[in-house]
Amino acid sequence: MQKIIVELGAYSYNIIIDKGLWLNIGAKIRRISSAEKVAIITDDTVDSLYGEYLAQQLRLENFTVTRIAIEHGEQSKNLQVLSNVYADLAAFGITRSDLIITLGGGVPGDLGGFAAATFLRGIDFIQIPTTLLAQLDSSVGGKVAVDLPAGKNLVGSFYQPKAVFIDPTLLESLPQRYLHDGLAEAIKYAAFGDEELFAKLEAFSSDAELLANIEGIISTCCRIKARIVQKDERDTGERMLLNFGHTIGHAVEKCYNYEKYTHGEGVGIGMVRLTEQTEKLGITAIGTSERLRKILTQYTLPTDAQLNSGQIIDVITMDKKKSGNAITLVVLDKIGSGRLIKIPFTDLAKYIF
Repeated sequence: MQKIIVELGAYSYNIIIDKGLWLNIGAKIRRISSAEKVAIITDDTVDSLYGEYLAQQLRLENFTVTRIAIEHGEQSKNLQVLSNVYADLAAFGITRSDLIITLGGGVPGDLGGFAAATFLRGIDFIQIPTTLLAQLDSSVGGKVAVDLPAGKNLVGSFYQPKAVFIDPTLLESLPQRYLHDGLAEAIKYAAFGDEELFAKLEAFSSDAELLANIEGIISTCCRIKARIVQKDERDTGERMLLNFGHTIGHAVEKCYNYEKYTHGEGVGIGMVRLTEQTEKLGITAIGTSERLRKILTQYTLPTDAQLNSGQIIDVITMDKKKSGNAITLVVLDKIGSGRLIKIPFTDLAKYIF
């Protein structure tokens, strides 16, 4: 078992990473919550796999439980689905002394966390991520949000969970595409801040070898994120490093209506596209983008997409890293070393095309 403490004063919490912790998850939750009622917010796919087991575990600890299962996929992370979740929480009679658990990947985590942050002006919540992307990235740090037609995560809040429980054995039910989708975020962490991790990911020869080492990979990424969040909870400085590849990646997702590319796939495309351009601009060491392209290809992740320049720029106009007439980009000096640069928005095109 590994325990990582996210030190945020009164809002500090533990990330627990342990194979098999799922088997007695109810008792672990009861130790940190005196709630009477628990609402599990999940999606239909995860609910069919794990929803009833979690509910049974919670009932054994004398919680009254309801399950709210939204349709799986990014298209559900919107205000209408959120409104339906609010209605279900109200019908359940949940109070501010009760508990919400988000069970699943980034969509239930983001939407469920935002529901917890806003319903009754705030209800405690716990994250139980079941995808690699959520386990090593989105469940940690307290960013919760829903999408708007104009762009991704435009309505949200900073709201820290009471705990994050990560059981890597839950990844065994993931299709290969979604295992690799999450791995794109691990590659992101390695690219901007841990060359040793990058080399380790390059060296794996199979998914079996990857999964045999997955607990250490999750822990490394969570430790990097915890360290950064502790310094910059509100995403005004160093935390923006975590968005390497995301400015272009989010635009790719949206331009394809969240149907063609997963989040991790979009991030991979964004990392390569930006780094190719920063190499040309003399910012990044030559060969860095090729190393990124090679490792993404190794894990069957796309490295390019057909991008309409006007459409991409329009989407990025809504990017949260834009401030006035400038935007902050995350660029690499080389693998393992990233930094922030602020550029005039009028110069953005040369960093993309």
